[in-house]
Amino acid sequence: MSKDDKAKQRHLENLERLKNFRLLDDDFMTKCFENDTECVEFVLQILLNKPDLQVTEAQTQVFVANLLKRSVRLDVLATDSASIKYNIEIQRSDKGAGQKRARYNSSMLDARLLQKGDDFDDLPETYVIFITENDVIGEGLPLYPVERYISVTGERFDDGAHIIYVNGAYRDDSLLGKLMHDFSCANPDEMYYDVLANKVRFLKESKEGVAVMCRAMEDMWNQALKEGWQEGMEKGMEKGMEKGIEKGRQENKRVVALAMLADKQLSLEKIAEYTGLSMEEVQHLKDGKTA
Repeated sequence: MSKDDKAKQRHLENLERLKNFRLLDDDFMTKCFENDTECVEFVLQILLNKPDLQVTEAQTQVFVANLLKRSVRLDVLATDSASIKYNIEIQRSDKGAGQKRARYNSSMLDARLLQKGDDFDDLPETYVIFITENDVIGEGLPLYPVERYISVTGERFDDGAHIIYVNGAYRDDSLLGKLMHDFSCANPDEMYYDVLANKVRFLKESKEGVAVMCRAMEDMWNQALKEGWQEGMEKGMEKGMEKGIEKGRQENKRVVALAMLADKQLSLEKIAEYTGLSMEEVQHLKDGKTA
């Protein structure tokens, strides 16, 4: 298959994937909310039961660097008219919504907000909000607000940091129940809220929106390949395509195996072990054949 044919095939695959995207898919959600204060404001108004909340700024995929330790990338970072900061995270995997993950996001958000020389009292109020596909807390409730308390008195330790888990599986006729329904919808015609349905429809059905999403998916494809190559060179194995893109994962395994073969330091058995390729595939690569 030629390079052009592969590109066309991947484009068709991207169009098919686009049809099934939901707001519970973080890559799609971040494109929907990118610089869209109206959508972010609407979601926060429902989640916090604050119909008067006004969002003044909304960014997506905000990288928070930590030069010495682990950095994080925030799905959505928003600011309201009272300078309160909101980090909204989509987590389909229960493991990705762990309690210490929420704690770390909160701490990294604080580190980003306070500049050298600023007084600690200048820290704004913050919310870290995890919208999870499943009920990770397991009590059947729509929301799980997490606050700090002084254990011996039972009084709130009001440091201005809040964590909220949102049960994405919750359904009823409330505003929140309908919102979670919409987050799980792939078809905008089946969504309750026009402000969200219109944005989803734009990205899935309009020529301009589809072009935006296809470019985004191509960028994700290329970035995943790049990261997979770097990981393979560093650890002797292939990281592969994120989001389970099997085709890219297999291609990257072959790239890493070829690099290992060129290095001539490892046996074919070890290369097969490290890359996850079969011995037959490694032998084909060594012989210069197409696997």
